[in-house]
Amino acid sequence: MKLEQAIKRSRRFADPFRIERGRGFRLRDFPPDDTGRLKSEDKDAAKEALAEGIEALGELQEMLYAQDRWAVLLVFQAIDAAGKDGVIKHVMSGVNPQGCQVMSFKQPSSEELDHDYLWRSAKALPERGRIGIFNRSYYEEILVVRVHEELLETAHLPDAVKHGGIWKERATDICNFEEYLAHNGVLVRKFFLQVSRDEQRRRFLDRLENPEKHWKFSSSDLRERELWDQYSTAYEDAIRRTATKHAPWYVVPADNKWFTRLVVAAAIIDALGSLDLHFPRVNKARQRDLARAHRYLLRHR
Repeated sequence: MKLEQAIKRSRRFADPFRIERGRGFRLRDFPPDDTGRLKSEDKDAAKEALAEGIEALGELQEMLYAQDRWAVLLVFQAIDAAGKDGVIKHVMSGVNPQGCQVMSFKQPSSEELDHDYLWRSAKALPERGRIGIFNRSYYEEILVVRVHEELLETAHLPDAVKHGGIWKERATDICNFEEYLAHNGVLVRKFFLQVSRDEQRRRFLDRLENPEKHWKFSSSDLRERELWDQYSTAYEDAIRRTATKHAPWYVVPADNKWFTRLVVAAAIIDALGSLDLHFPRVNKARQRDLARAHRYLLRHR
């Protein structure tokens, strides 16, 4: 498939899940088990389409790296067991590791807590020509910290800034940060993988019943599961306040992994396809140098 065709098809496929204006957004309008017009019997065709998409993504990433003008930041957020790691692994499998970097943000260190909450994310931003992936991100500060407000006490914040409007203020700060990135040639795309409560339960049980997956399970997963409604409220509000044209969200159905990967790949291809990427063009002087080198190699073995 030609690259241009892959980009156009990806845009059509990803657009239904794209949110660039948060007003009126509701999570319930995006069913976690949605598979668009595809059915379970279309899995093989979907896998083939994903393979083609990964190939197209590899081509685009090579041009991004060679052009060395844009940077791309992909932010992944999800409730436990939604499949972030698997999506990143499968979708980015065709990308040259030299042009991609993945950051997984865990609980902040003491050094990080002594800085503003965007500090550690700003340090990890991708260089020009590269794709940066944030597996969790600065959005944890209006998600996990909002659900567990006691975490504010560990952040060494003065009492004056710990007030009822802090989540709104932080959402505004994040929007400003992402706009700043856009002004500096960093393309931002954000993904919320939405898994249903029933599917999360099934995946937890699979981890508990399969010894090879025991390492994936933590007792804290169950405690967080009890806060499902609070997390849903926090995610809905975060997306509503931070979805913009220059840094849109994709609310991706995550109950069917094969479909999730297809949507994420399509959205990334669409994003890269919007950048008018191409391999660097050389001037006439450089062309003459290359011609001389070519003639030399033909004459000398």
